[in-house]
Amino acid sequence: MYIVFLGAPGAGKGTQASRVAETLKLAHLATGDLFRQAQDGESELGRQAKFYMEKGQLVPDEITIRMVLERISAPDCQSGVIFDGFPRNLKQAEALDKALLELGKAVDKVIYIKVSEKELLERLSGRRICRQCQTPFHILNSSPKIMGKCDQCGGELYQRPDDAVAVIKKRLKVYFAETALLIDYYTRAGKLVEVDGVGDVATVKKRIIKALSGEFASSGRR
Repeated sequence: MYIVFLGAPGAGKGTQASRVAETLKLAHLATGDLFRQAQDGESELGRQAKFYMEKGQLVPDEITIRMVLERISAPDCQSGVIFDGFPRNLKQAEALDKALLELGKAVDKVIYIKVSEKELLERLSGRRICRQCQTPFHILNSSPKIMGKCDQCGGELYQRPDDAVAVIKKRLKVYFAETALLIDYYTRAGKLVEVDGVGDVATVKKRIIKALSGEFASSGRR
């Protein structure tokens, strides 16, 4: 099975992709992990990706696509993959379909974890991090015992610059503009399934497993 997870920043996509991959015994391919590994610069592709990352630029599609295709050729990906953070645009989606077709495979399902913009803003803008030990908190969902102080070490809690409301709105605007094309692409292919992303981690995971149950059963896997 090859499954794509889509979801805006703050939707919980990475958490769900990891947990569902573990449950279904599929490889979890997160482009964020690939880019972090590229920082080591051990391969030619890694060095190319590192060049752009060090300049604070997005890694070009051509390099990202080649990194992903190289990763899915690994032995642990032969039973299937959950793609997390890829594809992020239409060009990448078309490249993935082409590559899988050449292997006699295809994307089976696309899970879109849907969360309202209001909810996303609350989740992201409410995050606070300890300056000393980096423990994360949330002013609504996991607030510290003493506001502004870390429960673990007593350090000062702060809001990261990219968690400011104005910055979040810009990030979401870019995300939804790119994802609208992907949603249309996969909807026309009959592969997109929307899942309500509001709720605790376990509840959302159950919704995703249920959404995948038809494809999962038809594949003959247990």
